Amino acid sequence: MSSETTSLHVEDAAHGEHETMTKSRIWKVFFILLGITCIEFLIALYLAPHYGIPSHWINPIYIVLTLFKAFYIVAYFMHLKFEKIGMALAIIVPILFIIGLILVLTNESHYWIDLRL
Repeated sequence: MSSETTSLHVEDAAHGEHETMTKSRIWKVFFILLGITCIEFLIALYLAPHYGIPSHWINPIYIVLTLFKAFYIVAYFMHLKFEKIGMALAIIVPILFIIGLILVLTNESHYWIDLRL
């Protein structure tokens, strides 16, 4: 195998995993992120103060919207969507464990607050 053929394969491998990330897709993801951010600002600056929506309704909505934004950032701008499954699992599984830990600790913190009363 010649060095010219080897360098061609290396270039194909380097560009092959990201070739589906076009300018139009970048703009599409940008506008999705912009839309989610506008919804968050609309809730925070208009709906919550004017309609008195309680925080136990708003906080889960913020969390879901933030998770959508995190998905788009990680999937497209960090190119995780185009990675092999092993690399994706190496990042996603620890994140799921961290989210589970946060949920368990949040539940436990309520126990300590209730214990003081």
